[in-house]
Amino acid sequence: MQIPQGKKVYFSSDNHLGAPTMAESLPREKKFVQWLDHVKHDAAAIFLLGDLFDFWFEYKTVVPKGFVRVLGKLAEISDSGIPVYFFVGNHDLWMHDYFETELNIPVYHEPKEFTLNDKVFLIGHGDGKGPGDKGYKRMKKVFTNSFSKWLFRWLHPDLGVRLAQHLSVKNKLISGDEDKNFLGDENEWLAQYAKRKLELKHYDYFIFGHRHLPMEIKIGEGSTYFNLGDWINHYTYGSFDGAEFKLKKFKP
Repeated sequence: MQIPQGKKVYFSSDNHLGAPTMAESLPREKKFVQWLDHVKHDAAAIFLLGDLFDFWFEYKTVVPKGFVRVLGKLAEISDSGIPVYFFVGNHDLWMHDYFETELNIPVYHEPKEFTLNDKVFLIGHGDGKGPGDKGYKRMKKVFTNSFSKWLFRWLHPDLGVRLAQHLSVKNKLISGDEDKNFLGDENEWLAQYAKRKLELKHYDYFIFGHRHLPMEIKIGEGSTYFNLGDWINHYTYGSFDGAEFKLKKFKP
């Protein structure tokens, strides 16, 4: 992707809309829509790196109720010709083709390489990457198993969505203290994952979410890992002008 003069590529992650309740997340949704309105004027592309929703499951003819403001704004932006890319997170990993068919937004389930101007990016949500967290990695295999998804579809949507929302809100990424503390350059597990990837190929930037803590870590000669933070406490996002990547805080 070549970024036109005066344009930027924007990155955002971890909104967790719907948590802890729809009513309580509504101000955050409105603020995020403000951000989308703000960046669309000079956006060459927008990358959403997962957990836009605190829970999302697509039945064949049903999707979760709500989120009309953000979905409508994404449709408007996509229809205007600005490409939007979505990476599923651990809270919306049951996304299928709704975004692709309704919004013309491609959906990725694993990190993907992009070249923006002459800079090589590896972009993804970040869950299940790096060392440790073996319990979650096993759990993710169960959640993404086709038989597990088939079983869940047999639950009535009112029951299935209510159950999933209850469990999702109790997830440690929303209510825990782990994400408040920086573990250090050597101990951040997504930074360790990025260093391993550098052994195989050079990347200028690693851009991830999931961690809920904005950070910038130099991990090699000319290579940097960024975490985008979240839209719960930090309201941070990434901006790339074709030459330099920056973390910024949205102040409407």
